[in-house]
Amino acid sequence: MSRSEGTPVCYNHSFNMARLRISAISYLNTAPLMWDFEHGTAGRHFDISYTIPSQCAKALHTGAADIGIIPAAAYASIPDLVIIPGVAIAALDAVRSILIVSKVPLQQVRTLATDTSSMTSVALSKVLFSKWLGGPRQFVPLAPELDKMLAECDAGLLIGDPALAVDRSAYPFTYDLAEEWKRLTGRPFVFAFWAVRKEALRDYSGDLATVFQQSRNRGLEHLNDIARGWSQKIGLSEAEIKTYLTQNIHFSLDPECLEGMQMFFHYAAECGAISVSPRLRFLEPVAQPAPLILPTGT
Repeated sequence: MSRSEGTPVCYNHSFNMARLRISAISYLNTAPLMWDFEHGTAGRHFDISYTIPSQCAKALHTGAADIGIIPAAAYASIPDLVIIPGVAIAALDAVRSILIVSKVPLQQVRTLATDTSSMTSVALSKVLFSKWLGGPRQFVPLAPELDKMLAECDAGLLIGDPALAVDRSAYPFTYDLAEEWKRLTGRPFVFAFWAVRKEALRDYSGDLATVFQQSRNRGLEHLNDIARGWSQKIGLSEAEIKTYLTQNIHFSLDPECLEGMQMFFHYAAECGAISVSPRLRFLEPVAQPAPLILPTGT
């Protein structure tokens, strides 16, 4: 399957349930999550397109997609979404792929160029400045081109594969936002998770949680293949990619991550980075059929 941005990848296999439309993110950190959809049978039952995080959220908001790996910050603004449990793109400490690159120390930044691909990282930046770094700054949305960002602003925020490609030794100051969050709060940070529009579930009877959790699990079993396939795409060695996917990205939406996410929502609403701190609603588990009890003594 091609992972070209915005290109639907459709399968015409017949299936006895509604075909749901998935909007996925075309970054390395989603590759393990998409394993079964690209290499197994799961993709036969969904229509899949790839895009950037902000557009993924927009597709869910407009109804162009039924399921998306959405930026955490977008969850507060899209009504009627439920979270598919257990799977996330999170960081327990430094994440490497969410960076502020700056000409001055972070406390002295007054203008920040923000990657137009991003939502959650922009909101996180606003939280960090508002709560711990002296108050609001001027945010300037720009394409993720670091030279242009630093020509126009004190610092630039990059996310995803462009951030991974930054040579941090070449710039006076670089800051890993997940590392800063962990230092200040002691909590992990959740950047994205799978969510589904409740309306889309009316005609679907499958076990979505199992589908997406199993795809993640199998992807993590094939990290050598992922590293080999992505190395030339983004200019990192296979060893660097495996380190990133095993030591920097945490793929489980576990209780500690949920605590960190709720703290982020609270602070983000407090400083106006999101409209409201949302209540977390999860996809209900699929009811299992009662075991068949055969009569005895016949």
